[in-house]
Amino acid sequence: MATLDFISFAILLGSLLVLAGILSSLIALRFGAPLLLVFLLVGMLAGEGGPGGLKFNDVGTAYTVGSIALALILFDGGLRARLATFRNVLAPAVTLATAGVLVTALITAPIAKLALGLEWTQSLLVGAVVASTDAAAVFFLINARGLRLRPRVRATLEVESGTNDPFAVFLTLLLVEVLAVGHQSWSQALMTLLRDAVFGCVIGYIGGRIITGVLNKLDLPQGLHAPFVAVSALVVFAFANAMHASGYLAVYLAGLVFGNRQTRARNSVVVFLDAITWLAQIVMFVLLGLLVWPQRVGDSLVGAMVVALVLMLVARPAAVFLCLAPFGFQWREKLFISWVGLRGAVAIFLASIPLLVDLPAAYLYFDVAFVVVLFSLAIQGWTVALAARKLDISFARNDPMPRRVELDLPGQLAREIVGYPVTPNSPYMRRGIIPNWARPTMVVRNENILTPAEAQPLKEGDYVYLLAPPEKAQALDRFFVDMPPPRAPDPRLLGDFFVPGTATLGALAEIYGLQIAATHSEVTLADYFAEQLARPVKANDVVELGPIALLAHQVEGGRVATVGLRLADPEEPGTLGERVRALWQRVQKLIG
Repeated sequence: MATLDFISFAILLGSLLVLAGILSSLIALRFGAPLLLVFLLVGMLAGEGGPGGLKFNDVGTAYTVGSIALALILFDGGLRARLATFRNVLAPAVTLATAGVLVTALITAPIAKLALGLEWTQSLLVGAVVASTDAAAVFFLINARGLRLRPRVRATLEVESGTNDPFAVFLTLLLVEVLAVGHQSWSQALMTLLRDAVFGCVIGYIGGRIITGVLNKLDLPQGLHAPFVAVSALVVFAFANAMHASGYLAVYLAGLVFGNRQTRARNSVVVFLDAITWLAQIVMFVLLGLLVWPQRVGDSLVGAMVVALVLMLVARPAAVFLCLAPFGFQWREKLFISWVGLRGAVAIFLASIPLLVDLPAAYLYFDVAFVVVLFSLAIQGWTVALAARKLDISFARNDPMPRRVELDLPGQLAREIVGYPVTPNSPYMRRGIIPNWARPTMVVRNENILTPAEAQPLKEGDYVYLLAPPEKAQALDRFFVDMPPPRAPDPRLLGDFFVPGTATLGALAEIYGLQIAATHSEVTLADYFAEQLARPVKANDVVELGPIALLAHQVEGGRVATVGLRLADPEEPGTLGERVRALWQRVQKLIG
């Protein structure tokens, strides 16, 4: 009975810790703190060295949970990446994920040697442990802050953080083996790295195709599609590791393949992965926090702080500027990528490997990694939105996203039903705007189901359901945002649609569901105006972009600061709905 009581108590205590992490997110959101840092601190406070006094030193359990969590996070990151974007940034991202990790480790190593009094191999191991950016931290902070980064910058950060783990794991395992055994053939190690990467790519691609094919062919009971995908992702990860390939690279590519093919139950899969990766991050960071002993960390605190500062201010920027030099990035983009090289659970996770193999001074690597992660999340994580604004890398999405409902239609994959509440200040309510690829099918009003014709005119509080392609549901959100009209709208403009001059044509395409040629994606609207007019821009200047008219709404120093989209001239014949539908049909033939 004592054993059963202990198990019950352990379940209760673990559940309370996770609940504490979840509820603490409310405080973190209120004060702007990075949530991953909060979860780490919750575990630390509950641990042996904190007020909770809970004794936990099971490194194997923490490593297993961390592996599962990182696999799910990487799969989710690959699932959300668009293949066209992935191809465009593959060269710079892979350079950062390999050469960038190596340069970061090499610059950090001599600092670790001086600050911590280590030997060269030990110092290189410290550098390798903290060299890679963390996919969980990068994906989460960019999305949680509501940042709309320039497409190339965002894609580079996401692909780099999703693909640099294999090289960091390789460096760490290589140096651990050198310290444990005393010798290693560097040529053999390089061949091992290439083998792991190639086999990881092959297994990931085949695994993604198999997951997609099986999901679309099997008639699984409702609610099991998402768990099937998540567990299949773990199968790909574990199988790749069992074959001595890169499981992290394999599971990321499996997510990329799955996310870029038509699948059933797509929305339920995305929602489920959101929830399960969120829970996995909480559990992982709480467990890693439990392993930290504050009194022991204090012994190496000063040296670890020096390593953290050099990593943030010198090693990471040097690696980024060096690796991205051939790819035409602007200096502010490189500076932002340098600053968003967040360290997270991956560093602590890698630092647990020396603990598993009982290396001398193994806890030193763990403690240094913990301090580095703490500094990175607290300083870089807290200022990522500020850095994006100051460097003109993003424009904030201040309008709240609408509540969207997505329902799959059995028997086909090309369309789904997307539902929204109709709010008084949404473009759909005020203007009757809807793209031609979305077809209204029914309206729910006062618990009555009406056809779109019966429901005219629409009223506030109605729920409208439309047929739309699953991949365009996010673009459809924009038409149901509850955004107040501008104080002095231009009568020639559809006043709901304004974007900053720093936005790129690629960002415009992403927001409004347009198709822009890849060669035009990084051109800002301000540059597009300057190129088309060949003179300083004046207020109310109009530039054509295919069938769309861009109007210079606000101009500063001869450059456009805010751009309005003119979708139809008032004198154009037909109803507004007919004009907009005709326009959207022409938009499909836009550039590229």
